[in-house]
Amino acid sequence: MRTRAMSSVSLLAAVVALGLAVSGCGDQPDGDAGGDAAVVAHRARQVAAAWDGSAAAAAWRVGYHPMGDVIQLPRGGLRSKADEQAYQDHSFVLQGKLPATGPKDGRVAWAGGASLTRPLAGADESYKTLSGGRVGGQPHLTVTGAKLGTMTVTTSRGPATVPAWLFTVEGYASPLKQAAVAPSKLPQPPLGQARDVPGYPLNQLVKIAADGRSVTVVALHGVCDDGPAVEVLETSGSVVLSSSVQHRKDGGYCTKQAKLQQVTVKLERPLGNRVLLDAHTGQPVPYKPEHGPSPSWS
Repeated sequence: MRTRAMSSVSLLAAVVALGLAVSGCGDQPDGDAGGDAAVVAHRARQVAAAWDGSAAAAAWRVGYHPMGDVIQLPRGGLRSKADEQAYQDHSFVLQGKLPATGPKDGRVAWAGGASLTRPLAGADESYKTLSGGRVGGQPHLTVTGAKLGTMTVTTSRGPATVPAWLFTVEGYASPLKQAAVAPSKLPQPPLGQARDVPGYPLNQLVKIAADGRSVTVVALHGVCDDGPAVEVLETSGSVVLSSSVQHRKDGGYCTKQAKLQQVTVKLERPLGNRVLLDAHTGQPVPYKPEHGPSPSWS
């Protein structure tokens, strides 16, 4: 295995200032750039060695872990800016009845015959997740009913057919689909969180390219540096991402904030069923969709 520095492509659409207790310049460990890089690279190798061939990796490979959106919009997408805004705001109004009962479990199926049985959320629970438990204001989308069907979800094991609630939405001929099956519990990581390693944990995974040759993650950095850099270590069983900051500025006034920035990481070969790991936490990088609810592990 070898470490390759990623020529990072920063997507500034997701730069957001947060009121977090993370400092932009003075709270990170001091040291020369070469020393910091060596520490980061050593940590990545430790994480890869701990996961490769571990019980955690074995559990990850046989579980259901969504790595793509668990909501599918009506065919053709939302037709107006108002509907798009309502969806982003989780602004829904229920007019009609949802199924009161349904099966307790459902089957997740992959190409090649592999399958897994997982608990199912009921229609009411699924709707509350979709709406955030709020009563819609203006604008809003109106749900008039639901039935149980299926949808395809990108997972750590490739595309899977999963049970889904198909919500009928006023004004749309095709349904809004939401996966009803609960993801598998994340395995206990074989290595704990890093101490005294420069940089910050990755915030989330937002996209895997269709060919698997790149992943887009959200990295954190401070207000007194030149943005995040993400390095990658690829092995046969894992891809370890190490996030650090570029060119921390010495002196001057730095407020205690963190910024979020999307970074696209190119891989030497498709991600496939390799586990995508955060070097800082030693855990899989959490997937969160840009819009809609995030998968909740149980």
